[in-house]
Formats: sequence, structure tokens, C-alpha cells
Amino acid sequence: MIGMPFTRKSAGSPSGEARIVVQGARKFSGGRARRRVLMTMAVFMGIYTVIGGRLALLAMEEPRQGGPAIARQQASRPDIVDRNGDVMATDIITASLFAEPRNIVDPDEAIEQLVTVLPDLDYEQTYRRLKSDAGFVWLKRELTPAQKAQIHRLGIPGIGFRAEKRRFYPGGPTAAHILGLVNIDNQGIAGIEKYIDGQGLADLRDAGLAAADDLAPFQLSIDQRVQHIVRDELEDAMARYKAIAAGAVVLDVHTGEIAAMASLPDFNPNNPFNANDKDRLNRMSAGVFEMGSTFKAFTTAMALDSGLVSINDHFDATRPIRIAGFTINDFHGKRRVLSVPEIFIYSSNIGTAKMADAVGIEGHRAFLKRMGLLDRVTLELPEVATPTEPREWKKLNSITISYGHGMSTTPLQTAVAAAALLNGGKLIPPTLLPRTQQEADSLARQVLSEKASQEMRYLFRLNVEKGSGRRAEVPGYFVGGKTGTAEKVVNGRYSSNKRFNAFLSAFPIDDPRYVVLVIIDEPKPEREGIGATAGMNAAPTVANIIRRSAALLGVKPEFGHESEALLASYR
Repeated sequence: MIGMPFTRKSAGSPSGEARIVVQGARKFSGGRARRRVLMTMAVFMGIYTVIGGRLALLAMEEPRQGGPAIARQQASRPDIVDRNGDVMATDIITASLFAEPRNIVDPDEAIEQLVTVLPDLDYEQTYRRLKSDAGFVWLKRELTPAQKAQIHRLGIPGIGFRAEKRRFYPGGPTAAHILGLVNIDNQGIAGIEKYIDGQGLADLRDAGLAAADDLAPFQLSIDQRVQHIVRDELEDAMARYKAIAAGAVVLDVHTGEIAAMASLPDFNPNNPFNANDKDRLNRMSAGVFEMGSTFKAFTTAMALDSGLVSINDHFDATRPIRIAGFTINDFHGKRRVLSVPEIFIYSSNIGTAKMADAVGIEGHRAFLKRMGLLDRVTLELPEVATPTEPREWKKLNSITISYGHGMSTTPLQTAVAAAALLNGGKLIPPTLLPRTQQEADSLARQVLSEKASQEMRYLFRLNVEKGSGRRAEVPGYFVGGKTGTAEKVVNGRYSSNKRFNAFLSAFPIDDPRYVVLVIIDEPKPEREGIGATAGMNAAPTVANIIRRSAALLGVKPEFGHESEALLASYR
């Protein structure tokens, strides 16, 4: 039949036999093709299995050979932001150079090529690493983009790059002592960076859960704008007065929040090669100093609060005090009977010592203890020093401590205690974190009467209007303050030409919002013929900080009757 492929024939016919042979051949051919496909698939599966196994082996082998575990390599840190949400620290991606020694053909040639891009590469150390049996070794961490590109063009076998996270501080040294540092593995080792790790970040890193998307920004109480102003003014003061160091803090008297704090010399956390130098100490929280006449504010407040001394009382400052072979004198003595306000504005050692004597040794130490000046202050920074005091308080100790000699404390806790003198008598622990008024009230301790606090506000203002703090005046901001010029101890003796100066202030003094404390270490006269006391250098530095930052802190200038009203109430 035309069009049919096959016709039906008898089983014994030649054409039927041929048809059976053809069909059998086709079946054999099809089976062989399937076997070839299966064999090919098996080969490829074997290859991929070997590759996968090798990758798994390398992954397990890597930590033993010194390379970072994947979880740690990918670990992130939260952004650190200031009170306004501006970034102060963040992670950026950088490239690091590694080698697989087993794949290095010629270590000498590889090193010779690498040093053309990395001239500081240690030849002997790198050679030992490349000759080892390790599967992975680091050669250089945190390359610049240019270095990565140049090394890539060298085309050295067995050399590769790994993306890592590096900490970056947009403000450079602006808040170095507050923010602190991280190490090469992005772990916090100082400052707030270390504090963050201690709050659980380190555990998340170890568990491989520190992913960037899961970490909320870590907010500070710092105002980065004010922080910049403070550091800028300290830098200017160091240069102007040829000082060896300077520091300052701006503290909210009602919440204990630190709005700014700086200590110079400092360092750049993006390149902290000198961070451990002795002179880079954070003097505000980690240094202890005899605070000089700023301590007269605490002695005066103690005397007024005790009820044993009235603001209208008088003390005889006609002659020096002689005790235990020592003579206590005034720097510019008036040689007459002084009222309490006069003792304060003339900074009389004799009058202050007699007020301390009226309270007594035990009462004096108990008051400073209550003000937090004898104990290590609580703060988020790990760099916090413990104050020093005499092992046994005798009358001579009480007298010298009354005007700021014979015990040492940190400038920060001096500012914290001063806030309590002026805010109505409430001692509030300082913090670098945001804190509400309600939270602050729950932590506050009443350490001074409201009446004594009001009297101290009056004395602080009087000292700026008529006393040693005149150069701290800022029109419209009603500044009050107390100077402190302390002779430094050199080789166990007080030096007559090396001073540690401070100015302790608050504004607006009728209803204080912020305490500002500035310290200047070993200042020199700005020009020939003038002195180098705190009133000549620390006080104007405070004024500059307040003038530039008050509006940023939300304090509006006022002009008019406030100062006269406060002073008139005590005349």
C-alpha cells in the first residue's frame, strides 16, 4: 500500500527478519546513548562534589590558619550618632590583602612585586608567611583603593583580596576621647566603642549575628556642633597661652547629660598612631588634679549649708594662718576682715580656711564625700580615674583642701558637683547617653539645701561682675563662675612657675542650664607684663565657648534686670 512504512508479511519471510534486526539495533543504540549521558552526568557530579568538598575544607581550615572566621569578617558595628542624629562613627568597606602560600610559585618574586606598592611591608615576616604550609595568611589589612588596584594589576598567583569593615570617624579628632577606638578586627578597645561592645555587641559578633541591617544607631548626648566649638576654643587657648594641655566639659545641670567634652592633646581615631602617648590622656575623666580655688566654691557651700556660717558673716583675714610649720596666705591679700561674698570674689585662702575650720574636719570630709568628690565617678567611658585624698585627715589637710590643695579629683566630677551646687542641690550622675528629666530625677540625690544653692548662684554671679571672673562675661547670657589657679607639684614640691588653671562656670546663673568647666595646664602669659592666672586665660576661654554655643544649646540671650534682681536680693 502506497504511503505505509511497512506491509504485513508472514513471520518466515525475509523482509520480516530484516525488520526485527533493525528494531533490535535501534534498542541497543538507544541504551548505549543513555549510558553515555549517565556516565557524563556522574563525572560532572563528581567534579562538583570534589570542588564543594574542597571549599568546605578551606572554610573549616581558615580559622586554624589565622584567617578570620566568616562571622567575624562580616560583623558590623552600629553607627554612633550625636543628640541630633548626625553620624559620629560608621563602618566603611575596605580591602585587605591575603595569600594562599600553597599556591605561591616564587615567594621572593611575589614579595619583590608587592613592595613596589607596599614599601613598608616587612620582607622577612612576609617571606616566612609565604613559605608556610598554611592555606590562608594575611599580608596587609585595610588597603587604600589605589593600593588594591596596583596590586591587582601585578597579577601575582595565590594573592587575593577580602572585603572587610573598617571604622570611620567623619569628625576626625573632634570627639576622639569620647568615641574611643576599635582594633583591626573592628572590636571596641577604648571609649564609647568599648562600652558598646560591653552592652552585648561582642556577644552578637561571636554568634555571627552583628549584621548592619539589624543594628540601630547608638545615640549619644553629645551635640557635635558644640563639641567642635569646644575643641576649637581649646586648640586656640593652647596656642595663645602656650599651654601643654587643655580640656573642657559642657554639662546639663538638670539631667547630667554631657553636651560636649574634649581634652587636648588628642588623636585622630582614623589614624591613631599616637593614641597611647602619655600626653594624649583624657584629662577630663582619666586625670586627677588639685583643682585649686575652684574648690572654694564647695567649701563656701558647705559652710552655708551647715547653718554654722551665714552669707552675712565676716572672717578676719588680716594675718596669715600658721599651722604645723606651714603658713597659709592670700595671693592678693586685703589684710582686713572680709565678708563671705568678699572671701569668695577675692579668693581668700585665709577666709576660706576659717570657714572650713568652723565646720570641722569630719564635717568637711563628709560633705565632699556627699558631693561625690572622693569617689570614682560613674560614666560610660572606661577611662575614669579615682580621686586621691589624705589617708588621715588632720586640721592641716582640711585647711589646704578647703582652697583646693592636698587632694586631687577629676575635672569632670568637679563639674558634676558644681552642677549640684547651682541646680537646687541635686547631685545627678553624668552620662554620655540621652536622658530624660524624669530619668534624671529618679537618679538625683539631694546633697545641698535650696537656700544654699541660691546663695551660691548669687556668689558665682557676683564673682563675674566684680571679682576674678570678669573676663568670662558674655552679654545676654548672665554667666557666673569661680577661678582656680593651682601651683603644680613638681618633684614633690609646689612649683612657683607652673600652674594648673581652671574656670568653673554656669549660665544663665539665675536659672542655670549648663555648667562649663575649662582647664588649662601650664599656661604662659599671653604677652609680657601680664599674669597667667585662670582669670586671664581659662575665664575668657569659657566666655568664647558660651558665646558660640549657647544658641545651639537652646539658651536665648536676655538683656535687662535679671542680674540686678539677683544681686539686689542679697544687698
